Amino acid sequence: MKKYIILLLTLAFSSFIFAQKGNTFPHLAKSGTVTQLIVNDKPFLILGGELGNSSAASGEDIERIFPKLQRMGLNTVLVPAYWDLIEPTEGSYDFSLVDKAIKQTRENDLKIVFLWFGAWKNSMSCYAPLWFKKDYKKYPRANTKAGKPLEIASSFSENVYQADNRAFSQLMKYIASIDKEEGTVIMVQIENEIGMLEDARDYSAEANKLFNESVPEVLINYLNKNKNTLHPQMLEKWEKQGFKKKGNWQEIFGADLYTDEIFMAWSYARYVEKLAQTARSMHNIPLYVNAAMNSRNRKPGEYPSAGPLAHLVDIWHCGAPNIDILAPDLYDGFVDWVAKYKLHNNPLFIPEIKLSDSNGAQAFYVFGEHDAIGFCPFSIENGSDSERSPLVQSYAKLRELMPLLTEHQGKNTMNGLYFDKENQKRIIYRDDLRITCRHFFTLPWDSRATDGSKWPEGGGIILRLAKDEYIIAGSGIVVEFEKTDENKAIDAKELGEDGFASTGKNDRKEQIWNSSSRCGIGPVDEISVNKDGTFGYIRRLNGDQTHQGRHVRIGVDDFSILHVKLYEYK
Repeated sequence: MKKYIILLLTLAFSSFIFAQKGNTFPHLAKSGTVTQLIVNDKPFLILGGELGNSSAASGEDIERIFPKLQRMGLNTVLVPAYWDLIEPTEGSYDFSLVDKAIKQTRENDLKIVFLWFGAWKNSMSCYAPLWFKKDYKKYPRANTKAGKPLEIASSFSENVYQADNRAFSQLMKYIASIDKEEGTVIMVQIENEIGMLEDARDYSAEANKLFNESVPEVLINYLNKNKNTLHPQMLEKWEKQGFKKKGNWQEIFGADLYTDEIFMAWSYARYVEKLAQTARSMHNIPLYVNAAMNSRNRKPGEYPSAGPLAHLVDIWHCGAPNIDILAPDLYDGFVDWVAKYKLHNNPLFIPEIKLSDSNGAQAFYVFGEHDAIGFCPFSIENGSDSERSPLVQSYAKLRELMPLLTEHQGKNTMNGLYFDKENQKRIIYRDDLRITCRHFFTLPWDSRATDGSKWPEGGGIILRLAKDEYIIAGSGIVVEFEKTDENKAIDAKELGEDGFASTGKNDRKEQIWNSSSRCGIGPVDEISVNKDGTFGYIRRLNGDQTHQGRHVRIGVDDFSILHVKLYEYK
């Protein structure tokens, strides 16, 4: 009895110390209209990068790469966990690379997200161990309609699931054993870019059998319950069949490739859900799945069919309720795709985006416009760690801004800006103001705007602190403030290289002033932001730097945070 009491006291004391440290598990929490990632009891924005597929396959590479990521200003790294290296022999597990990655993460003051390269990676089963691949009778492949076996494990096979799940459960158990108190691992991705290729669905015998059976009642009930918020494509398919509530997949959704895709998405989602339940039982941290986009208007099977794509969001939410986020991997159509993944029931997280000089501007845009949880360029180890690199500059300023951004998420006080040569201007209305935002090269002062040079992307955040008080941050942007009833100012294209009107007064139309008041720009201060959200003064910008009070601007070669106060005059 005495030993039992001592044990209870020890456990209670351990729990008290754990609580005092504030080391609750990383988790997602609702804050108003948004979902935030909570790390060490505070909202956390992932300023991340994803390693190339083979860049965590040796301890030497991990030791070489991670210090560079710290110099680049990342706070999180996304790292593959390879099934073939973790379980090279069936039933024997080697977590040395996982351990090395976690240790390097801690040494370089980072957080880590593991990507489970299990049964599928970019549709294919290339990261399954050789013993799994060779035993194709026990671990069958998906088949095309013509009967050709693919290098894609069948999601309809119980043996495939059991083998995948055993290895994944060992990974989650290992992570929990070494990281429950530290909280270094903040999320896990299950599989990678799941999807069928060549055909829209698996035509194996088991798949064909299930395709001709009734659509599961749980899915029908979900569609019916969420009828008013279904994705338009899903609603249209169901509506064309008369909103039937009983029948096989073709009777409910029609006979076409997209019904094949819906069926296949249900299979993938149910498979992933079982893995997610395993993860929850081992170590309850956020889980997500990622999708390869259909960026070229292709058909299912021409693109990876049935993954967590925007038009299949309802299937995935119903089939895999333990998955927290459906995330897009982006290489084309940036602005359109992020809008499709920021939904009322799906926070925006970008685990993979093409590494480019545009990333700095893109990161500002998604945090300002879509309350994003995180942003991660792919093959990040190949990026520059120069202090002048756009991404390094961007992450440095976003890290400063994090207290303000997380405070204002979901409050409709922020906008994101993203400009290039084709999309140069955006108008935002707040209070009684018309805020005209443009690409920096719409000003006449930089020769690169007109000499044929490629316009670098401009991106930023406009954050309303109070009436007539704003934070403007980013790169390559110009912002003008006017009262909504004020006469429209001269368009930028009419300005000469000195910034004044390029034509004489006699060539201009007379304007009759009929506004009640005007908006003026008061102090514009370049600032830093402290960890507690207070401001540090760097310098006052005036005169030439604001075109004598006409606008606020940040050049294309710099990232800055500006504190702007406005005033009214008549």
